[in-house]
Amino acid sequence: MAKARSRTRSLLPWLVLLLALAGVLAWLQWGENLRRTGAAGTAYAARVACSCRFVAGRSLDDCAKDTLEGMELIRLSEDEDAQSVTASIPLVASDTARLRDGYGCMLKAWED
Repeated sequence: MAKARSRTRSLLPWLVLLLALAGVLAWLQWGENLRRTGAAGTAYAARVACSCRFVAGRSLDDCAKDTLEGMELIRLSEDEDAQSVTASIPLVASDTARLRDGYGCMLKAWED
């Protein structure tokens, strides 16, 4: 019985290493695609939610209903003083759109 426990304990670090390696390989395989689609999704959600919130005057909770299928991971937050909405997918992507007079809601990357 003691030998069986000893063998199991000696395999545990290898199993952990194998699982970690599998996780890294999966992230390398699918992570880039997730970052690209996440960046597009957060940019879209930030701009649409900003317009909904600060142009149409709806609540952010009501604006969250306007997201498209497949955008369930995106979280919205607002900064009322800056009149901006940030859309994010934790650890993947984040974008902020801000209301600009004469232009409507613009992503920060597009501002002068």
